[in-house]
Amino acid sequence: MPEYLGRRFGGERIRTYLAVLSLLLSIFTKISTDLYSGALFVQVCLGWNLYLSTVLMLVVTALYTIAGGLAAVIYTDTLQTFVMIVGAIILTITAFNEIGGYSNLEQAYSIAVPSKIIPNSTCHLPRADAMHLFRDAVTGDLPWPGMTLGLTILATWYWCTDQVIVQRSLSAKNMSHVKGASIFAGYLKLLPFIFIILPGMISRALYPDSVGCVDPEECVRVCGAEVGCSNIAFPKLVIELMPSGLRGLMIAVMMAALMSSLTSIFNSSSTLFTMDIWKKHRPRASERELLLVGRIVTVILVMVSVVWIPILQSANSGQLFVYIQSVTSYLAPPVTAVFTLAVFWKRTNEQGAFWGLMVGLVVGVCRMVLEFAFPPPRCGVVDSAPMVLRGVHYLHFAILLCGLTAIVVAVVSLLTPPPSHEQVCNLTWWTITEEGEREIPLQKVSSVSHRNSHGSKRTRRAVCRHGAGLCISAMRCSEQPPTARVPTIRESVFWSRFCCANALLLVSINIFLYAYFA
Repeated sequence: MPEYLGRRFGGERIRTYLAVLSLLLSIFTKISTDLYSGALFVQVCLGWNLYLSTVLMLVVTALYTIAGGLAAVIYTDTLQTFVMIVGAIILTITAFNEIGGYSNLEQAYSIAVPSKIIPNSTCHLPRADAMHLFRDAVTGDLPWPGMTLGLTILATWYWCTDQVIVQRSLSAKNMSHVKGASIFAGYLKLLPFIFIILPGMISRALYPDSVGCVDPEECVRVCGAEVGCSNIAFPKLVIELMPSGLRGLMIAVMMAALMSSLTSIFNSSSTLFTMDIWKKHRPRASERELLLVGRIVTVILVMVSVVWIPILQSANSGQLFVYIQSVTSYLAPPVTAVFTLAVFWKRTNEQGAFWGLMVGLVVGVCRMVLEFAFPPPRCGVVDSAPMVLRGVHYLHFAILLCGLTAIVVAVVSLLTPPPSHEQVCNLTWWTITEEGEREIPLQKVSSVSHRNSHGSKRTRRAVCRHGAGLCISAMRCSEQPPTARVPTIRESVFWSRFCCANALLLVSINIFLYAYFA
């Protein structure tokens, strides 16, 4: 993704910034949360120390990530997906049998109050709107404007611009495989509602004294955190409901899910650093050197993430989901705005994109600093945070930040010279099929020119051909014509229609579920 922005806008500063930001987001929202949730699961199930569990996960994950690379990650992810689905189905059926079916869930959840409460407070009471997706726009914990627009902005950043996802799409054989895999992933994303959210609510209904604890002393006794123990809902269900054999299966399922996520992040982060940062400063670096640097970077990222775990543990009332979404809301919306404008507005130029990202970064970091300086208070404690912090929900802030970035990008772009034809040819939605034939120089990965044995400089160029739908990249030496070409993006008519039909079906199912539970 940084390479796309480098070609779309030219220069190196946007590309470098995006690579660094992706690495920071990997630390704050991916590696640290995965390590913490996995270690917490092992701690609840086996009674091990939190940091010992973290080290164990790291060792097992690092072994096949470093040894196998992307191929090993993709194959193990595929196998673990089916293991996870089978385990989740077994746990969900068992949990619903215990609660008495879906019809009893709402009533049981509404009366799930812990025995030890804080006097003169209401934080021990389950929310009255817990069974609804559309919640009050002002007082809701997930207000409906934020759910509809804010989460869409965050999802666009993750599913369309994040290196972890895009790297897999780029490894596909053809466009039909890319589309089919994305749609299949969309179908899989329907499952967490059934296999994670509803069992989590059942866990709160069955074990309110542990999962729903509000008294700090009680919470420390249960899970080691003063702010709450909602993060143990899933492992608590596993320990209490599953027999010994199936309990081991579920532990394997959770470890598979977390290690699958970690391996993906490790591989993508090391690729980002080596290709977009290290190779820019050492263009002649050998494959062996790049491989070693990638492994060292992975180790550094893990060490920083482990140090961040104690901060994560006490942030956002101890709720991992809220922590991940809030931090992403402060850093990701500017990236979404820049990528959207880069693809759909040809007038967007490098100056506009850069200053839009910088303004978005400053505003987002200021909000994030305030969030950590004034964390949500424990139950019964007066909130001393400034009104601007509590008055604007983090999902609403994501909408405002994305809009602010888009305005800055548009204004600066209109006040500065437009991008050249080379920076929009086949790089925007409207120029994906440029007419005519034109040679355009593409930005090289390395800023240092390489020379052949005769001393002549070798340049990289692209040919835009009508009907091909892309810029065909080739290395042209002074003494020979280009030979290498990128495969066509044309696809089989049958598979194209099959993917489109499934995309429409998936959208229809999502709209139905959204409306039904609204």
